[in-house]
Amino acid sequence: MQRTPGTPLNDAASSHQVGDADSPEPADDPSAGSPSSAANESGRDDDGSSGGRSWKWTVVFGGVGLLILVLDQVTKALALAHLTPGEPVDVIGSLLKFNLIRNSGAAFSLGAGYTPYISAVQITVALGVVYLSRKLGSAGWAVAFGLLFGGAVGNILDRIFREPSPFHGHVVDFLQTPHWAIFNVADMAVTSAAVLLVIQTLRGIRLDGTREHRQ
Repeated sequence: MQRTPGTPLNDAASSHQVGDADSPEPADDPSAGSPSSAANESGRDDDGSSGGRSWKWTVVFGGVGLLILVLDQVTKALALAHLTPGEPVDVIGSLLKFNLIRNSGAAFSLGAGYTPYISAVQITVALGVVYLSRKLGSAGWAVAFGLLFGGAVGNILDRIFREPSPFHGHVVDFLQTPHWAIFNVADMAVTSAAVLLVIQTLRGIRLDGTREHRQ
């Protein structure tokens, strides 16, 4: 068979090769490597805070506070119903007794005679804890704040609603250990909160959950 002069045999193939070589590579995804995508991959918002973190610790704070408050009020009601002032009951030998008293002072019967001022301080503390709870970013701080809030409110309710009069009410105490003042669940919670706050501070953990860089 005779080939027609001037007719290239590989025009189609050559045109495809040239087209393939000249075609631009697809552009990268514009979102790749951007600050927002990196932030999303790390689970943090643009402001550097972990999404939903503050709400989680606020719920922990509220749950612990409510638990302490309910436990405090229930145990006080049981003490009033089943104990007689001046008649202690041995629970664990001499290590723990139920001994019902009415306390006009602060924790562990301190500051008797200053009930209105103590009430004002406790209310201020409770409000301050609620305000600062918005910044919680640590389990330790959340639990400590819950213990502090529940304990403070538990004794505040006694001072407001119990005899002899509003804001002069006496707190119900009924737990007694050797060489220690008689106390209640609210007092235990406030003391535990103080210890936990000291531990968090010594560990260098701030309220928002970040850690101090010490040299």
